[in-house]
Amino acid sequence: MKKITLLFLSLIALAGCQTAHINSTKVSQLKFLNEYVVPDSLIVDGTVVGGLSGIDYDAGTSYLICDDAFNPRYYQATITVNKDKLTDIHFDEVHHIIDTANFLDMEGIRYDTEKKVVVITSEGSIKRGISPSLFTIDANNNIDKLKIPRMFSANSEQQPRNNGTLEGLSLSTDKKGYWIAMELPLKADGPEPAYEKADSPVRITYIDAKSGMPGKQFAYYLDPIVKKPEGDFAVNGVPDILEYAKDRFFIIERAYSSGWGTQGNTVRIYEADARKTTNTLEMSSLKDKGFRPAVKTLLFDFESVRDQLTKHIVDNIEGITFGPTLSNGHKSLILVSDNNFNQLGEQITQFILLEIID
Repeated sequence: MKKITLLFLSLIALAGCQTAHINSTKVSQLKFLNEYVVPDSLIVDGTVVGGLSGIDYDAGTSYLICDDAFNPRYYQATITVNKDKLTDIHFDEVHHIIDTANFLDMEGIRYDTEKKVVVITSEGSIKRGISPSLFTIDANNNIDKLKIPRMFSANSEQQPRNNGTLEGLSLSTDKKGYWIAMELPLKADGPEPAYEKADSPVRITYIDAKSGMPGKQFAYYLDPIVKKPEGDFAVNGVPDILEYAKDRFFIIERAYSSGWGTQGNTVRIYEADARKTTNTLEMSSLKDKGFRPAVKTLLFDFESVRDQLTKHIVDNIEGITFGPTLSNGHKSLILVSDNNFNQLGEQITQFILLEIID
C-alpha cells in the first residue's frame, strides 16, 4: 500500500463507530418511519452543506462524505432520533482533505473500528484518466491506498464508465475487510440499463483490510429504467451497499429519468444474497453469462411513500447506514440524499429513517 500524507483543516479526534449487524440472516421488510430535510442554506465552517453521497453512524454521531471534487471534505454530525423519529441533525464540524496528487470524487464513507481509520471510496475521473480508489485515513492524517482490481482502472481493457465507478462501500460483518461496489457495468461486461430493458451486471468486490488486496467478487444485475425519459438522459446504478449478515446485503438502486422534474428518481432497496455466487474476480468479461449472480429481492420501493415526503420528492438517495436501535428492539436504517448543490434543478438534502423487520 502506498502511503500519502493528507492535510486536514479542522482536524478532530475520530470517535469510534460501532458496526451493527442483524442477528437474523433474513430481512422480511423495511418500514418507513419519517423524513428530515436539511435547509439548502446551511453553512458549516464556511462550506455549504450538500452533495452528501455517503453516511456512517454510531450512537447519534454520523460521518457524511461530500462529493465536491474541488473541495473534498466530510462532516461530523449529531443525529437525534426521538420516539422512533428523526428529530434533529446538527452538523458539528467539517474535515477538509487536501490532496493535490489526485482528483477526488468521494462517494462512500465508513469508520473501521478495528483499524481506527476512516474508509473512503473515490470515483476519480475516467475521462481525465484518473482511476477510482479506495483508501483509509488514520488518526495521524496518513492515507493508505488499498489495491482495487486492475479492471477498474481508467485505462483498463474492461473500460469503466466515467461517473460510474466506485460508489458503494460497506464494512464486512466480520470486520476483516471492505466491500466496494461499482455504480455501473464495465463496458466489457454489458450496457447501461435502458428503459424497460437491462442486461447490466455490476461487480461487488471484497478487499481484505489486513493485506489491502482484493479477495473475491460477485456480480449483481441492475433493474431496467421504469420511467420513460422525456428528455435524452436516463440512468440506473448502485450508489451504496451495506452488508447486514455474511454475504447478505442491502443494496440501493437509484434511477433517474430526465423530463420528470422533481419526480424523475426511482429509488429501491434490495436484499442481495451472495452466498452461492460465482467468484468473478478473474473473469475479464461477464457477457458470456458463465457465472452465478447474486439473488435479489425487493425490500422497499420509495414510490410507496412518495406522498409522505416533502413536495412528493424522492431525491437522489446515495447513502445508507445502520441507525439506532428502536424502542421495540428493531434495528433501523438511515439514508441520505445528494442534492447536487441544486445545480441540476430543485433538489433537497433528505434523510430517511427506516425500520428493519426480520
